[in-house]
Amino acid sequence: MGGYVPFSRITAVLFRMILKVWAYSGLVLIVCFLLYYMYGGIFAVLLLFFAVTGKLCCYMMTQTLYKMSFLGILYQVQDSLLFNPELPSHSRVYVPIPSTFNLPYESIVTKTADGIQINMYLILQQKDRQHTAPTIVFFHGNAGNMGHRLQNCVGLYHNLQCNILLVEYRGYGLSEGSPSEEGLYTDARAAIDYLYARSDINHSEVIVFGRSLGGAVAIDLAIRPEYVGKVWCLIVENTFTSIPDMAKVLLGWRILQYFPLFFYKNKFLSYQKVKQLRIPTLFISGLADILVPPRMMLELYNRCGSIRKQILHIPAGTHNETWQIQGYYHSIAVFLQNCRLKSFAESDKRCESDTLKSMWTNVQDV
Repeated sequence: MGGYVPFSRITAVLFRMILKVWAYSGLVLIVCFLLYYMYGGIFAVLLLFFAVTGKLCCYMMTQTLYKMSFLGILYQVQDSLLFNPELPSHSRVYVPIPSTFNLPYESIVTKTADGIQINMYLILQQKDRQHTAPTIVFFHGNAGNMGHRLQNCVGLYHNLQCNILLVEYRGYGLSEGSPSEEGLYTDARAAIDYLYARSDINHSEVIVFGRSLGGAVAIDLAIRPEYVGKVWCLIVENTFTSIPDMAKVLLGWRILQYFPLFFYKNKFLSYQKVKQLRIPTLFISGLADILVPPRMMLELYNRCGSIRKQILHIPAGTHNETWQIQGYYHSIAVFLQNCRLKSFAESDKRCESDTLKSMWTNVQDV
């Protein structure tokens, strides 16, 4: 999901859970010792009474409390397992800037509906193309910050001749707050609202792009009734069907298949949401992805409700580096060109089709 949490981090989180349970157990022992010290014989008699008459009941209650405590702690640490804004180190304090890659940009700070300030980079084409160029809204994976995606943006900017809005989720980079599923959805809506508040952007061609975790965010945005008319097309890359499905893959615990959905604090149920998609959608699947199984991308494609959907299989594409494979940008350009021609055919603007075709004819096959 942009950089899944390593096994060492999972071990560290589980170790912290064990320490918490140990601390609570130690606290209970101290309380018992103080009670015995203060009340002596009375306490001993009560213990004997419970041992004789309620041993089984107490055992069951104790086991239940331990299980509930364990599950409660595990529920609370799910955010730490899924969201990794501090990987690699210093990602919360240092965010690379587009000018490092000779990309003209504006640094944006906007406020979400729930009052959180998030940061964004708006990378703009030259003035003569800025107003007519499509704009890609880029939602990244679960680790690092938006600056770590700038090399990919160089290719998108020059090959697709698009403006790019890089969105920094809450709790990532220099954005305020802490990440959560609903929080990321709110951030995505704030990004679209910001674009539509500008008069120098082509609102008719807003492309929502999401990689890994960002794919789940993009899908949620694209199905919301109030935003369906604001999104021209959707591109998702190496994303998953749901967090419960990914937990089964990454942890390999058979018991997880019996856990109900409410056990999961973050769900990202993309496999259900794609059924509601109605806009043109491109699924980019790196078949060498060893984090998100490619079969999940195929499942999303098959479940997708859009009549204009396409899946692009890239045999050598890995989870985070599919964009480096030859033919990547060319394939996206073909998809966008088809979307544009279809849009203008539906609006009966055939006279402009030659101009439209020419925009992506010189895309480098890299």
